[in-house]
Amino acid sequence: MGRIKTILIKRIAKKLIKVHGQEFTSEFGKNKPLVQKYTSVVSAKMRNIIAGYTARLVKQRTILESQPRRRIHEEDLSKFYE
Repeated sequence: MGRIKTILIKRIAKKLIKVHGQEFTSEFGKNKPLVQKYTSVVSAKMRNIIAGYTARLVKQRTILESQPRRRIHEEDLSKFYE
């Protein structure tokens, strides 16, 4: 099981990806200086947690973009509602 991230960490990471999404990568080491550059986080531990969470979000985004979206057609649902 992974560690639970606080709302503050998630909010900062999502905002960073929304504003500077093209610069962040799925590598933790490259995200650390970017988090330091764009935020005023003093604690190294908090910076590392944010950088790790941004890496995770970028990985999830690339996986979702590469997979085709499944579409459910009306005729597929008809067998459940007979």
